[in-house]
Amino acid sequence: MTVTVGIRCDAGPKRGVGHLVRCVALAEELTSRGVAVHFLSDLGGVPWAEQQLLSRGLPWHPAPLDAAGLVAAADELRLDAVIIDSYEIPPAHAHAVRESGRPVLAIVDGDLRDLPADVYVDQNLDAELATPPLPPGSVRLAGLDYALLRRAIRDLRPPAPPVPRADGAPRVVAFFGGTDAYRAAPVVADLLIGTGAAFTATVVAADAGLRAELSARTPGPGQRLDIIDPTDELPKLLAEADLVVSASGTSTWELLCLGLPAALVWVVDNQIIGYGRATARGLAAGLGHLPALRVAGPDVSAATGLLRNLLTDPAARGTLANIAWSAVDGNGCSRVAGALLHLIH
Repeated sequence: MTVTVGIRCDAGPKRGVGHLVRCVALAEELTSRGVAVHFLSDLGGVPWAEQQLLSRGLPWHPAPLDAAGLVAAADELRLDAVIIDSYEIPPAHAHAVRESGRPVLAIVDGDLRDLPADVYVDQNLDAELATPPLPPGSVRLAGLDYALLRRAIRDLRPPAPPVPRADGAPRVVAFFGGTDAYRAAPVVADLLIGTGAAFTATVVAADAGLRAELSARTPGPGQRLDIIDPTDELPKLLAEADLVVSASGTSTWELLCLGLPAALVWVVDNQIIGYGRATARGLAAGLGHLPALRVAGPDVSAATGLLRNLLTDPAARGTLANIAWSAVDGNGCSRVAGALLHLIH
């Protein structure tokens, strides 16, 4: 009999798409094992988010409004288990699902939010060092061994750390999630231009307003900005990059898996712990807090100098690539899917 799993997560212009992306990654692994997966989601009218489900043939249903609605949806779809990944869904929803006799897997970032669950997954760096109290009988899968990465990333993981190119202008990719809700792309474009170093940068503009802002930038000699819309071809662009600039978030683990030299900014408060750990361990370079990079001052000078060094020194990029590649093996989805199916069976 086919196992059927529901995934309760949301996306949107302000929420971003990080929860959805890692749930899609887990859904890919589950469907490859013959599991039927249904998304119960509010996607906030973000076309890129909707396309992630449609292109994979993943059924998508409206997000239930309350705990009773979630259980009713689980009954109607004959769900054997429910995955919850959200900072907003009340604990009562998870409690109601468990009371209906279905196991719950909760994907969290540090704080368990009082969500009752049978399995907790915290894919963050050094999460395994924490020991939060769990409900009786529950288990916690923690650390980068459980990073949930899309198949498009896993398939592009090189067999060894990439060797940095020493010739030509470095190829840079800059992206900030599917919505770039805090308008980071123009700030980073200014930093890159301010280095004075040669580069060819592909910058993802999440909407028309960002495209207009980026188009108004004037690169210097030897510099080039190519502005593109959000694309499913991003993993291929990343795999060919010499340097990536991005926000510290769920996409960081994808960059590590690919062995990419990365420079990160932290945008919202829930990113600061991951940003601090990744930069302290040398897994990525740290550009700082986005608001501090909008106005000329010491933070901008430091970030510009760091980027200049990465653009002009292949050895510095190589050091980051080696450490990054060793941190994430790309098998997290397999481990989490195995744990969920063991629980169901």
